[in-house]
Amino acid sequence: MRLPLAGFRIISAEQYGAGPYGTLFLAQMGAEVIKIEPPKGGDTARGVGPHFLRDGESLYFQTFNLNKRSLTLDLMTDRGQEVLHRLVKGAHAVVNNLRGDVPAKIGLTYDQLNGVNPAIVCVHASAYGRDNARAKWPGYDYLMQAEAGFCALTGEPDGPPQRMGLSMVDFMTGTQMAVGLLAALLDAQRTGVGCDVDVDLLSSAVHQLTYPAIWYMNEGDITQRVPRSAHPSATPSQMFKAADGWMFVMAQIPKFWPILCERIGHTELTDDPRFASPKARLANRAELTGLLDAIFVEMPMAHWQAILEGHVPVAPVYQLDEALDNPWLDTIGMKQTVAHPDRAEIEVLASPIRIDGKRLPSRAAPLLGADSEAILQEIGYDTDAIADMRQAGVI
Repeated sequence: MRLPLAGFRIISAEQYGAGPYGTLFLAQMGAEVIKIEPPKGGDTARGVGPHFLRDGESLYFQTFNLNKRSLTLDLMTDRGQEVLHRLVKGAHAVVNNLRGDVPAKIGLTYDQLNGVNPAIVCVHASAYGRDNARAKWPGYDYLMQAEAGFCALTGEPDGPPQRMGLSMVDFMTGTQMAVGLLAALLDAQRTGVGCDVDVDLLSSAVHQLTYPAIWYMNEGDITQRVPRSAHPSATPSQMFKAADGWMFVMAQIPKFWPILCERIGHTELTDDPRFASPKARLANRAELTGLLDAIFVEMPMAHWQAILEGHVPVAPVYQLDEALDNPWLDTIGMKQTVAHPDRAEIEVLASPIRIDGKRLPSRAAPLLGADSEAILQEIGYDTDAIADMRQAGVI
């Protein structure tokens, strides 16, 4: 398969979630991603449970590190820096998702590397940025969900604030990191001059506030939580209870309202003045919810989905196991199987990106330091030099 980033080499001093998630996209699109890990223990994600393979390899680690190579290297040593500089000579980008004050301490900024390779792109994904009073602060996804207002926007109105069920700020930041890297890489290919690219968790989270932010900044409108995870200004666009579980129905734009009423056999609702316009439906949301509840609870979800799908946006509210056992995922090829030294077959999620209609290929995440010797030989170190660095704890 012809992959768009084949031939590009990316060095990544990455750990845990946000950085590895971003470089995962690049690795699956063909880039050679060399993952630099501390010689003792490697990426902290390798120790994240509760599920491990035979020799202690974490299934969590597999999530974010498919298609990568692992090089153990102590960047705090002079010899480690020498190895880094040799790598950078033949690389296109250097990535890290370390605390904001750390990249400069271990030589990962453009000012520190442009003498080695003027076209190198240095990408930094930190918690709060590298150039402010919070640069030294450690930070994690859940903190950003709290400070950026996500928790206050999530959950039922009379319940406590809630975070999202997944570390979405990590994933948003990693994706934005990849976008910034690719844009700077294009420019460096044209001009021969690289740069620093910065993205931080808090800025990424705040940016996702999107239209509620614009509403507040311009109109003083503070978006509130709405029952049933409903849309703040469009209705009916929320969860409803069918006979056997919950479903999400989204008559999100005006054209879907009469279609919904017709498909469920209650066209009288379209003539009701309480629901005759989007504004009227919003003003009478509670009454409309009660009427639709009484209708939807009469039949199971499969019945309503069969009636509505393709006509009105509708989806079942699945538990995690139901979501992953959904036959549709097999139809669209969203699961792949990879081989690993500790298990013959590991099921992984495929990339959401397709090239010429095909899902991108995947291979298992590397064992710690699995590629160290090969990578060092590729950049000119002989067997004795590699053994010496291993003995000294540099790799």
